[in-house]
Amino acid sequence: MIGPVKDKGVYCLIFSNQQCNLRIGSLNAVNFEAGYHIYVGSAQGTGGLKRLYRHVTLSKEGGKKARWHVDHINLDGHFKLVCVIYASTHRKLECPFANSLRSKPVNGFGCSDCACRSHLFYRCSDPTDEVVEVFKNYGLKPSIEKIV
Repeated sequence: MIGPVKDKGVYCLIFSNQQCNLRIGSLNAVNFEAGYHIYVGSAQGTGGLKRLYRHVTLSKEGGKKARWHVDHINLDGHFKLVCVIYASTHRKLECPFANSLRSKPVNGFGCSDCACRSHLFYRCSDPTDEVVEVFKNYGLKPSIEKIV
């Protein structure tokens, strides 16, 4: 179960997906290779890690309009949220995390409010170990929850 939801933190959503081409807001059509995609997110707002509940609920139940880039893939049938990895912290680590991943970026995705190249990354194989290592490199103890 996702920890104290009012805690501030950083998180990664891991999706498995089939190859597809989707229109994502102002990014227009994006070609997604089959494999895994990692989304790096921040939970520094007033809701803290409660944001994770929204992502997981949206994945399982749908029924809401896409609000952010990640919502488009979370609501699409080609994608399946398989894991969330998160940690409580007051440090703003979303951008440093995004710049630490050794995976192929989906240019312009989820980074309209910063100077990063992307906050969504592609891997052909399960990236869980890589993501956990990034958390540890920043001195955080990540929680890992598989989504079924």
